[in-house]
Amino acid sequence: MAFRRRAKSHPLFSQEFLIHNHADIGFCLVLSVLIALMFEVTAKTAFLFILPQYNVSVPTADGELVQYHYGLKDLVTILFYIFIAIILHAVVQEYALDKINRRLHLSKVKHSKFNESGQLVAFHLTSVIWCLYVVVTEGYISNPRSLWENYPHVYLPYQVKFFYLCQLAYWLHALPELYFQKVRKEEIPRQLRCITLYLLHIAGAYLLNLTRLGLILLLLQYLAEFFFHMARLVYFTDENNEKLFNVWAVVFVVTRLFTLTLYILVIGFGLPRVESQALDPERGNFFSFLFNNILFRMSVLLLVCLFQASVMWRFIHFQLRRWREYWHEQSSRKRAAAAAGSKQQSKLLKRDSGYHENGVVKAENGTSPRTKKLKSP
Repeated sequence: MAFRRRAKSHPLFSQEFLIHNHADIGFCLVLSVLIALMFEVTAKTAFLFILPQYNVSVPTADGELVQYHYGLKDLVTILFYIFIAIILHAVVQEYALDKINRRLHLSKVKHSKFNESGQLVAFHLTSVIWCLYVVVTEGYISNPRSLWENYPHVYLPYQVKFFYLCQLAYWLHALPELYFQKVRKEEIPRQLRCITLYLLHIAGAYLLNLTRLGLILLLLQYLAEFFFHMARLVYFTDENNEKLFNVWAVVFVVTRLFTLTLYILVIGFGLPRVESQALDPERGNFFSFLFNNILFRMSVLLLVCLFQASVMWRFIHFQLRRWREYWHEQSSRKRAAAAAGSKQQSKLLKRDSGYHENGVVKAENGTSPRTKKLKSP
């Protein structure tokens, strides 16, 4: 009990210390792993944290090709890149977002939303470029049949596996960041739902060996999210500028249509043509063996369609409410401008010629003009 009381009072265990120095703690842990690479005794353990594991030499027509599959050691690699994500999060916050915030003088609510959108713009832009590079170099766009041919895709190229590990690390790092960034209690449920959905989709594609389909879907999702958060950043700097929201609306609808089409094409038509394979836990096809049956596939496809329909319904409802508010504001401005114009015109007429009241011409101040009396000589 004495140690516990001393620990609570010690600055290393305080909440403020963890909030303000969590990036420094992560940097020290990352640096210790990198230093361990310099020594032969600890280098093998350090490589578990830095490099993807479970590499396999796969024979091809051009020779042997080194590829990877998943396993429990991936958790160690993900843990290392969680600390990398925490460090990068702090760098973007301190050297970019905080400097912009000081110039804008935003309110507390807008300040929190600006930080959230700023972080996600940096992440989504990086992920879109990275994902597009992987998809193009692997030939998934030029050959759409590769999305379901030779399923399950147990063995992954290095860049595909590394991309998925980094994606999982980023969204897992977002959970402690809710505490470190002092996110408002009203915002926590919404952000938790968003993080959970991303983790479920990315981990599901990774474990079910649907990594090729997952890459295309992430590319579409991140592209729409990039435009949305970029539009929010522009709106916070200039509240009259909402043009990017219109661009986001078009991109959002297009990406939803492509997403639903890809799900139906791959899960509904592509995977049923693949020959059923025997269960082989050593190859890592346990989850894909359970997934590739008609009942499970149709259940997943139904859930996806319902989810996409709910997303589109919320989007349409949001756009209708936004347009209704916009036209109401425009009509109120026109009425106010028309009322001000008529009032100004009536004032000008009164000033020029006066006005009549009870048959008597009165001046602008409401008094009747008096005739000037002539002095008698």
